[in-house]
Amino acid sequence: MPPDWQSLLRSVWLERGVLARLLWPASWLYGLLVGARRKLYQLGVLRTNHLPVPVIVVGNVLAGGTGKTPVVMALVAHLQSRGWHVGVISRGYGRLTSGCREVTPTCRTQDVGDEPALIRRRTQTPVFVAEVRSEAAHALLQRYPHTNILVSDDGLQHLSLARDIEIGVFDDRGVGNGWLLPAGPLREPWPRTFDLTLHTGARPAFAGFQGQRRLADYALRFDGSQLPLSDFIGQPIVAVAAIAQPEAFFSMLHAQGLTLARVVALPDHHDFRAGERFGDEGGILFCTEKDAVKLWPYEPAALAVPLEFTAPQAFWQALDESLSACPK
Repeated sequence: MPPDWQSLLRSVWLERGVLARLLWPASWLYGLLVGARRKLYQLGVLRTNHLPVPVIVVGNVLAGGTGKTPVVMALVAHLQSRGWHVGVISRGYGRLTSGCREVTPTCRTQDVGDEPALIRRRTQTPVFVAEVRSEAAHALLQRYPHTNILVSDDGLQHLSLARDIEIGVFDDRGVGNGWLLPAGPLREPWPRTFDLTLHTGARPAFAGFQGQRRLADYALRFDGSQLPLSDFIGQPIVAVAAIAQPEAFFSMLHAQGLTLARVVALPDHHDFRAGERFGDEGGILFCTEKDAVKLWPYEPAALAVPLEFTAPQAFWQALDESLSACPK
């Protein structure tokens, strides 16, 4: 979906305006289907898969990104610091393949998805993708039997996977206009409860823990080496972003004192191809770390600026306490 359509939907979903009201009958039908599906799982008609290790699902109830992937990577780092052997499972949204696959350093992002590829690169932890997340989980545990905890990147609505802890991630939109798709942004009825609620924006709409997102003070080369962002102050920058909210990335670069000669906003999960040229216009090419894993094969000179997420200590303490109560 082009960025202008993404922006239009985001604006429609913030209020209960004319277009949202016209779409409300479809939302009512969608709500019936969602409720019926959940009831089938509750009655045991549809099977829920239970795993032998604790499962943490990090997800959102809104369509579009809310900053889950940086949260997942911060979560993995925290668990590793506590001595856990972590594995990550994901659907692998946007990939061109199907079935269950391990994400390795040599995988093409088109085969496993950009976010799983980024998580594998940043965390160096086992990552598997599959449409059915329990298949990814079983494959990961078989390949890496020392794994004693799993983190699911997205999957709140993937009810076939049993979970021990649910972390709901929200940005400044909160729950938008509070209506279900397509009249609103909600994937499931609101309100609903989470074990932990985490806000990634600057203006939380309701109670929960508030984290902070900021750009790293360095840029990454293709080979993993780092360059201070301060080295580029005063130089023309061409900034490319194919994320849910490209303007947020551009604003953060500007706040670092960088001069953006040109910005290119692309659809979330845009699949960069050979022939797309962004760095030939007299500026240094900057991109998000998520985009870099797809862009570097064609633009090896591109510089990626990582997005760092930090959560308050109280959040990590609450997470550790929840894990200590897990029966596994």
